[in-house]
Amino acid sequence: MRITVFGAAGAAGSRIVTEAVARGHEVTAVVRSPERYPDLHPGARHRSGDALDPDRIAELTEGQDVVIGATRPVPGREEEHAAVTRALLAGLAKSGARLLLLGGAGSLLLPGGGLTVIDGPDFPPSWRPIALACNEQLAACLADDTVDWAYLSPAAVLEPGERTGSYRLGTDELVVDAEGNSAISMEDVAVALLDEAERPRHHRTRFTVGY
Repeated sequence: MRITVFGAAGAAGSRIVTEAVARGHEVTAVVRSPERYPDLHPGARHRSGDALDPDRIAELTEGQDVVIGATRPVPGREEEHAAVTRALLAGLAKSGARLLLLGGAGSLLLPGGGLTVIDGPDFPPSWRPIALACNEQLAACLADDTVDWAYLSPAAVLEPGERTGSYRLGTDELVVDAEGNSAISMEDVAVALLDEAERPRHHRTRFTVGY
């Protein structure tokens, strides 16, 4: 497949590129500036572009099968998150590529409680700005009916770790293990996204993964 990854130099994005290259796909890694090219996987094509520019997005994704958005705003600029998503949707409405977005867990429901993760009693206040931004990102997707998109909300704890190749799928409820913990490695989130790219199961909806 021809796959383009936005945010390709980030912690999650770089792992998504690595997984896609390892599976033999033709991968285009997009970053904001060519200065980040040395940070990118040597097996991917390196491109630069502003993820807030729908015309540039359309240009970069012309002829692509799947676009994966893994951008994250810097602290203090969380309002850009939903704007980037709207720009991706506008650009892909022109190019026709499918969109997979790596989002946040804040809007997921806590098991059995009826509350969302962001409103749960143990949610760290310092995470609230990015969680709210991810909620706006999901809302931007839900308002779109032109692009074939899917939104992945990961487990509550998403960190670099081990690639196990296994995970459990969910829809709108946080995936937890037998002890009530909710976690997944960035490596296995990359596995889940590439599995979805290769074998689409979710269309214009959100899904979640965890151990």
